[in-house]
Amino acid sequence: MTAPPDDCLARNEWICGAYLSSRRTILWDAVLQHLQLTFAAVLIGLAIAVPLALAARRWNAAAAPVLGVTTVLYTIPSLAMFSLLLPFYGLSASLVVAGLVLYSLTLLVRNILAGLRGVPEETRQAARGLGYGPLRLLLTVELPLALPAALAGLRIATVSAVSLVTIGAIVGYGGLGNLIYAGMNSFFKAQVLTASVLCVVIAVAADVILLLLQRRLTPWTRRARA
Repeated sequence: MTAPPDDCLARNEWICGAYLSSRRTILWDAVLQHLQLTFAAVLIGLAIAVPLALAARRWNAAAAPVLGVTTVLYTIPSLAMFSLLLPFYGLSASLVVAGLVLYSLTLLVRNILAGLRGVPEETRQAARGLGYGPLRLLLTVELPLALPAALAGLRIATVSAVSLVTIGAIVGYGGLGNLIYAGMNSFFKAQVLTASVLCVVIAVAADVILLLLQRRLTPWTRRARA
């Protein structure tokens, strides 16, 4: 028997509206897991990267080891990274988040450090002349001026994390990657394409949101370009 003309699922087509309507709940759950893993990894990575960048900025001797270690971590293949972390986290979502955090450190630390180093020395001297102490100088002068570079790194790290989350499918916590992996094994075209497109949509949406946030928090950069 041949599939009915309007049954795109039976014909296993790449673009199939019936797949979207019949798997709405599955897709939504996968999207939520993808977002949760991504945001958790980026936020934890940011919380670790800021102190590392500050330490590298404060003590020049620490800069090379910090940048070196984070760069080496970024070069480790994802499968090898998960294998190394497996004894500590087991087959869990924490395993995926930990791996993504380590990957994000290279992008975040380098950009935050570049932003801090880009603050003009005369600006620091002027602030000290006005009586700014180290903490006030950091919070009200250095970090705000470092925001453009730091947010640029955050954008790249977030988009990278959205992509890398899919690797978590090997341990069952890959968000949309679970659907891509299952669809590839069964050659379910609509599932592979739909999950892949949703990954791209999430990455683009996250990048646009962070770009708008960057413009909102750093209005002086727009005036400088104008």
